[in-house]
Amino acid sequence: QVQLVESGGRLVQAGGSLRLSCAASGRTFSNYAMGWFRQAPGKEREFVAAISWSSSNTLYADSVKGRFTISRDNAVNTLFLRMNNLKPEDTAVYFCAVGRRWTTLPTDYGSWGQGTQVTVSS
Repeated sequence: QVQLVESGGRLVQAGGSLRLSCAASGRTFSNYAMGWFRQAPGKEREFVAAISWSSSNTLYADSVKGRFTISRDNAVNTLFLRMNNLKPEDTAVYFCAVGRRWTTLPTDYGSWGQGTQVTVSS
């Protein structure tokens, strides 16, 4: 089991930037693919970005492509999400997750963090 703790969420104005972090502990972090998902009030959890264990492969939702960058540092067991040009529609709780494959499907991820709130004001 991998334990995940997200941080970095806060209130930011539209057009601003944030960097989210996800600290992992437990099983070997570098063995797993990682993903970011988000959930806005009244909506289902949706895929944001994913990265393979070696960082050689990344995947993004169309809504964030070109604005968000997923990365990881296996030496310090941490996943990151750099978010630029934030929009009000990016407002959500952001979750990191660990899985066997870097996919868009929440069901492919086995462990989840508790989430961090990102609020973008217009």
